[in-house]
Amino acid sequence: MMHTSPGTARRPSAGLLRHLTIIALVVFLAMQVGGAASFAQEHPIDLRTADSFAVLAGSTITNTGPTTITGDVGLHPGTAVTGFASVTLHGEQHIDDAVAEQAKVDLVTAYDEAAGRTPVTTVATELGGQELTGGVYDSADGTFQITGTLTLDAEGVADTVWVFQTASTLITATDSDVNLVNGADPCNVYWQVGSDATLGTNSALAGTVMALSSITLTTGASVQGRVLARNAAVTMDTNTITNAGCTTPVADDDTTDEDAPVDDTPVEDAPVEDTPVENGAPTEEDDEAPSEDTPTGEGTPTGDDTPTGGDTPTGGDTPSGGDTTSQIVEVPAGSVAAGGGGSDASTSGLWFLVAGGFVLLAGGGAAGVITRRRTGA
Repeated sequence: MMHTSPGTARRPSAGLLRHLTIIALVVFLAMQVGGAASFAQEHPIDLRTADSFAVLAGSTITNTGPTTITGDVGLHPGTAVTGFASVTLHGEQHIDDAVAEQAKVDLVTAYDEAAGRTPVTTVATELGGQELTGGVYDSADGTFQITGTLTLDAEGVADTVWVFQTASTLITATDSDVNLVNGADPCNVYWQVGSDATLGTNSALAGTVMALSSITLTTGASVQGRVLARNAAVTMDTNTITNAGCTTPVADDDTTDEDAPVDDTPVEDAPVEDTPVENGAPTEEDDEAPSEDTPTGEGTPTGDDTPTGGDTPTGGDTPSGGDTTSQIVEVPAGSVAAGGGGSDASTSGLWFLVAGGFVLLAGGGAAGVITRRRTGA
């Protein structure tokens, strides 16, 4: 009968341990790569000071018919704005001023960022009829068109981002639209257009259009987002352009400005009480009212309250209206932080992956050494 030494009997268990260690390492790495990929989700394009603009152009801004714009309007270096008598604007105009100039600078940066986003998935030129989850997309011929309905599905993931890159044009057909589902946000949809964008009659587009040249909105077209043309014109015709959802402070600041006169009304009421003091003998008024609290029974000082009535300067809180601009400018800063968070998370995930791999390798090696020693024993 064949005799097997104790050392020989233990060797299969050592080999098995090594195989299990390798399998565990492979599974661990696969899980971490999947986790790192989820951390690396696209973050929003940072528009900086261009964030508050609904319309921004380089040469001219032209409008025909009743158009409603929610958000700021800017033009630089051009100065020609026509047809705005029929525009309802919920925002500020910045025509060839320092604000518009800076917004154009930031638009160039945002455009370049969108154009450089990777990895890119190539899809059909015709986006109508497609349903796309978040990511970066281009087409084989460098153009995009939408006929019918394009559906963007966030799959319930907040802040999902879509970036569409075109080397030349974006054209939407009559009555076409973009359907946002499962939490998709128009503020996180970006169209980087290498030349011109043309939005068809009664079409509805979602997202920020950043065109190198011009953007034309034909009759009845609507945009839930922004139309930002780097070098040429923005042409409108009875349109609705809404950026309110992406820059909430714009709406808040407008409301504050409208409410300001209401706040001033009580201030104006105060002088009304002082008026009798001036008209009637101050002494009589002193007897009737607690104007004695006003250290003077002399109506004249009380009359000096006119400056209080002249709180028109307060009503002239136009300066605080000016604060609107500074507050709007701060909005992009928040989104920058959010975008940076995704990058940090991705980096930390990769570090965890590497560290975990070393731990498993070290553990497997130590187990092998111990097994060998026992075998030798």
